[in-house]
This record gives sequence, structure tokens and C-alpha cells, in this order.
Amino acid sequence: MAVQNSALNAYKQNSVTTASPGELTLMLYNGCLKFLTKAKKAIEEQNIQEKNTNLQKAQAIIQELMSTLNMDYDISKQMLPLYEYMNRRLMEANVKNDTVIIDEVIGLTTEFRDTWKQVIQITRQQQYSNTQQV
Repeated sequence: MAVQNSALNAYKQNSVTTASPGELTLMLYNGCLKFLTKAKKAIEEQNIQEKNTNLQKAQAIIQELMSTLNMDYDISKQMLPLYEYMNRRLMEANVKNDTVIIDEVIGLTTEFRDTWKQVIQITRQQQYSNTQQV
């Protein structure tokens, strides 16, 4: 079992170190969704410590997404207030133990993740077509 965990950790570490910036952003969205789901489950099980830990991890990811925005682009100026809103809502969910708020943030995060996934796919297709033309 220890060998499997070691291999899994090595694979995860390698995935992060070799990922493109776009893939890293996708990983952040997926991580955020994982922690939000765990927090929601913890509320349902009345495990306050687990809820708090996972909501704080989700907030840390959102804050990381905020800090990586390039404000030279209009889309970044539109994303920042959305991330700020999500962060505030998670603070509120933590105080109120409110799964409805977590569901709201899960919905927003899922939309952002799915859109980002499409951007990566389109970019790869364009890069592939450009290499085929050379």
C-alpha cells in the first residue's frame, strides 16, 4: 500500500510540474470543486472542523485564481469581482453552515471549469492545425 501511495504522489507531483498554465488553472478549478463537495458533506454530517478546513482550502484556491489574473485583459477585470463574490459567499457558508451557498459556488466554479476546459481544447486544436500547415 505504501508503494502505491508513493507512486500516486509521484504521479501527482509530475502532473503539476509538467502541466501548462492552462492545465494548472483547470487543476485549481477541479481542486476547488473537490473541497467544496467535501465541505458540503461535512456540514451534512455536522463535522464543523472538516467543513471549516475544506471551505478554507476552496477559498485559498479562489484567492490563488484571483492573484493570477492578468488585469491587462478585460476578461480578468470581469472575473475578479466574480471571484471576490465567491470568496465572500464561502465565508458566509462557513459561518452559517449553509449548503445552499456552497451549491451556488459549486455551480459557478463548474461553469468556469467547463469554459476553461473548452478554451484549452480549442487552443490545442488551433495549435495542431497550425503544425499541420507547416
